[in-house]
Amino acid sequence: MNIRRITLPHEVSASIVAFATVFLLMSPLNMPTWAIFITWAGTFMQGGPSVANALSMITATTTGAGFAVVAVLLNRETGTMFGTGAFAQTLALGVVIFFVNGTLLATGRLKPFALIPAMFFGFASTFATYFGGFGYDGGNLGASFVSAAAMCALGPLAATLGLRLMFAPATPAPEPDVRETGEVTPSASEARA
Repeated sequence: MNIRRITLPHEVSASIVAFATVFLLMSPLNMPTWAIFITWAGTFMQGGPSVANALSMITATTTGAGFAVVAVLLNRETGTMFGTGAFAQTLALGVVIFFVNGTLLATGRLKPFALIPAMFFGFASTFATYFGGFGYDGGNLGASFVSAAAMCALGPLAATLGLRLMFAPATPAPEPDVRETGEVTPSASEARA
């Protein structure tokens, strides 16, 4: 007897998970929930939720978040090396970004960090969290790193939950084998049982 479970469209199940993430924006957390959606989408770009994809996404986004911290710290130390005017400070930031970006890309040549786009997800999420004043301690670089990395890590989980909430059957019922005689014979899997 084959009982089919109710199937929700992915648009509905994914929206249920998205709805739940909104509450992370509330005080005192004030988390950067957009990072969840970035890595959620990235998970599907990897081919969909799996343990291997989640591990590579989390490794890469956390590494990218670390590079963002380094960029901010370097800019704090070198931000006025060309002067205190707006152009001079922008040029100093450009030099920092040039070197940090090159190092990030070179790190992507190492197998554990090969998911380079995800490193940029973590990098950009940390910058947006820090400069936007998000996270459990807005404007604190360490809290920005933790907040952005945590939200990036939730993306693969959200992708998995969105699929699980669909209540889709695990496997479809086997099709009967209809031969030329019109008889219905058991399929190969039924014959083995």
